[in-house]
Amino acid sequence: MGSVREVAKEAGVSIGTVSRVINNHPQVSAAARQRVASAIKRSGYRPPRRGGPDTAAIALVSTGGATTFTSPFTMAIFDGVAQGLQHHDYDLMVIDAQRARRSNESIGDTLRRKGVVGTLIRTTEATRGVCEAICDEGVPSVVLAEQFDHPHVTCFGTTCERACRSAVDHLLHLGHRQIAITLNTVDDHDHAERYATFRASLRAAGIEPEERLTMRVPASRDAGAVALRQIMGMTDRPTAVFCTDPLAAVGLMHEALRIGVSIPRDLSVIGFDDSDSRFGVYPRMSSVCQDAVALGREAFGLLERMIRGDDLRDARNVLQGWFELHDSTAEPHTT
Repeated sequence: MGSVREVAKEAGVSIGTVSRVINNHPQVSAAARQRVASAIKRSGYRPPRRGGPDTAAIALVSTGGATTFTSPFTMAIFDGVAQGLQHHDYDLMVIDAQRARRSNESIGDTLRRKGVVGTLIRTTEATRGVCEAICDEGVPSVVLAEQFDHPHVTCFGTTCERACRSAVDHLLHLGHRQIAITLNTVDDHDHAERYATFRASLRAAGIEPEERLTMRVPASRDAGAVALRQIMGMTDRPTAVFCTDPLAAVGLMHEALRIGVSIPRDLSVIGFDDSDSRFGVYPRMSSVCQDAVALGREAFGLLERMIRGDDLRDARNVLQGWFELHDSTAEPHTT
């Protein structure tokens, strides 16, 4: 049995065009539709049965594992995708790729059965193989906030390396030498970049990172509160912390107010923010920032170009994060 990729090669069209023909999408020329239909017949490829033109959809896909559709980051991406969809006729659906798959079908067949012509995928280190399988089957797809060397995988994300370096350099310039960092318990590209930049910045200043000051915490407000209590209970405790998850950063700031820790007098804090949570805490939080709404909107734009079969050599695949200085950092306080 043939594949979507073989059909595209045989018909002389893009994989996106094949998917649109399979899903009866109206924006395909009669000539292209005929070439694809003939190639399908010659190759022996059998697309899953589905409905008519109204089923053409973009899917926000979770590969399973620890990815979630309820995190503020993913919800902001969802908002950006919805903004992009306002100018197009696609429907939007949310799919857990592992749960939706039937035992006798591939992941690509699952998506096509549901009328999906393109996907935006959220994954973690543990489920990268699912992304590769989807892309290998020729489903136009963009993987969000990850990096792959796989030839069929297209990624879109934000790099915060420069912003993280500016944040740590700011703390060093203030005189901090013992700086803690909180990291997510789930490994992914973004947190790995933040941690690597943190360590490199300290070493560039002649400071060897201390393992005791690296804390793994879940992406939640409660975890941020626990992290603050751990920091304040340390002997020879740090004078600053870089909290690399937005929810944990907010939880840490709220806990400081609750238990009477004065920020920045007792502890300087740099957080991470992909929305506007830095303005909803007291004091306003100095943060490494990314625009998750813009990420979703532009990733959808890239996906839509893939579905149309456009030349993507000029396509942008990364946004730049930035460091924003507010009121939660100061020189180390000495008594």
